[in-house]
Amino acid sequence: MAHKHLNIKERELSHEESTKGKRIRVSLAMLGTLAGGVLLIISLVAKLPFLYGKENEVVELAAMVGAVLLGLPVVWHAIRCMIHGHMHMDELVALAIVAAFAMGDYVEAGIVAFIMLIGELMETRTALGARASIESLIRLTPKVANRLEKDGSEVEVKVSNLQPGEVVRVRPGDNIPADGEIVDGFSSINEASITGESLPVDKTGGMGVFAGTTSITGVLDIRVTKAGKDTTLGKVQSLIMSAEKTQIPIMRIIDSNIKWYVPTVLMIAFIIWFFTNDMSRVISALVISCPCALILATPTAMVASLSAAARLGVLIKNVSLLEIAGKITSVVFDKTGTLTTGKLFVTKLEPAAGVEAAEMLELGASAEQMSKHPAARALCELAREANVVLPGPVGFAETPGKGVVATVGRAEVMVGRDTFLKENGIDISAVSNSAMQEDQGFSTLYIAKDGVCIGWVGLQDKARPEAQEAVSELFKAGIKRITMLTGDRAEVANRVSAELGCTDFKAHCLPQDKLAVVEKIRKAGHIVAVVGDGINDAPALAAGDLGIAMGAAGSDVAINSASIALMSDDLRRLPFLVHLSRKTRMVIVQNLLFGTVFIIAGLTAAAAGWVNIVLAAILHFAGSLIVIFNSARLVRFGEELGSHRMEPQSVK
Repeated sequence: MAHKHLNIKERELSHEESTKGKRIRVSLAMLGTLAGGVLLIISLVAKLPFLYGKENEVVELAAMVGAVLLGLPVVWHAIRCMIHGHMHMDELVALAIVAAFAMGDYVEAGIVAFIMLIGELMETRTALGARASIESLIRLTPKVANRLEKDGSEVEVKVSNLQPGEVVRVRPGDNIPADGEIVDGFSSINEASITGESLPVDKTGGMGVFAGTTSITGVLDIRVTKAGKDTTLGKVQSLIMSAEKTQIPIMRIIDSNIKWYVPTVLMIAFIIWFFTNDMSRVISALVISCPCALILATPTAMVASLSAAARLGVLIKNVSLLEIAGKITSVVFDKTGTLTTGKLFVTKLEPAAGVEAAEMLELGASAEQMSKHPAARALCELAREANVVLPGPVGFAETPGKGVVATVGRAEVMVGRDTFLKENGIDISAVSNSAMQEDQGFSTLYIAKDGVCIGWVGLQDKARPEAQEAVSELFKAGIKRITMLTGDRAEVANRVSAELGCTDFKAHCLPQDKLAVVEKIRKAGHIVAVVGDGINDAPALAAGDLGIAMGAAGSDVAINSASIALMSDDLRRLPFLVHLSRKTRMVIVQNLLFGTVFIIAGLTAAAAGWVNIVLAAILHFAGSLIVIFNSARLVRFGEELGSHRMEPQSVK
């Protein structure tokens, strides 16, 4: 463990040293650029007619030194790239600067280098702006935390030193330093950084919280469960940064053919010189043919789209998956916990003749208090909402999958399926038949008092509020088939499928059955996206062309098993993902088309003598900015989904 801490500290020191070194290099580069720019301006001003009006050795020296200060970083960068075998095509501009310098055109060489350096600075600043929502994740986790000691005192410690089991105190306005469970306190938590939902969630003792989220209203004591890179935020950070290093197929094609570009441009430059014998045209051609616009076309668009996705809690592990999202023709949904809330609700109370519904609810909920079954929780929740006082059960006994028996007051109460009551010799024929209700998608629980059935309760798992809208939007986006899979009965599956507008469904599905359905749909020629909770759907998620895990916040299994993870349960993120993919591809095509036309037109203009060296550098700079700003539009894509429509959870 000590060795682990040592490694962490070493990495922190290494990162700090690297950052410090980078700042020094940037400062020196800016100083050199500024000095070179000033010398160029002096040389230009000295040539003005109303001042000296003529050249002299001092003016030439100022221009030469300025050109050296400005051109040296560009040339040195090109040399380093060639030494390491990296072709960034800056070599063309470096060659143009060297050629201009050799011809004695110091001012032109300096201006070209100056514009290139300013362009690089602008490109870097704009690209960093596109990454703002990603980089902000790094700053969400505080550097220090207030750890509670056994005597109740607080000690300020580094977050990197926190261990699972320790308790930290978080005050209003503070960011939570680690994943954990609330031990004491109540607060509204802003979880937008993890789930993408803008409305805060009320949380109290026993509820989980995530590192990087913000406590808004109250003081919380939190027991740490995960710290550092093991937290949900840590995994999100590392996976997003890894995604930025991946490539889509079109990027790989460009990279594989890049080695032919420089020789081709040099050949064109030689042809221009051969027919015109004008080195200025050659230099202009070299400057304008440096394909920065073409190189930036895809990476800037991908970074911007990753930023837009991260803002809404959509975690994309590989940018090639984003391209697939725009091509899917079929979506396979798991029902429980994905299309539905995964929580049962009581939707019908049917007491026997002469029995009050309130009495039946009181007896049934009292008997179920000790059970953790979803049906039991639904019954108890209804009783609490109805302000029914529930006496404690005595002699509670539960038969898994069947029902419970307990003594409530002086009565023996039994709650469970019809088969459970029949096994215990209780006649249920006296109450109305629930078969009709089950055909409509209800699950039923029977309640008996002292051996006599007094009624039944109908329960349903409700569809998510936004599910129908999401399915409709997917169809509008061109999805041909939407299939729902569930382990529930066919009646339940039919109700939910019809309610949401799915094209088909399959009930009584085991994990292997879901896998078989996905493979069958793929064999039919569809590109399939599988959407599930990432736990019991792992085989099906892996089988699809695209695996999407819902509600992945806090779930290591979900984050690791799916190719795309939705940190919230908002199904509207799915059509957003499809539209983002297609919009990104359209922007990339626009950028590539513009970059190609720009280079062809630029080379033609340079060969014809319409573009001088300085104008070529300005046009090159302008072309790069056009591509960057076109890509930056993607950062704001999907802003309308920024405010979550569902009401925040509240603690009763």
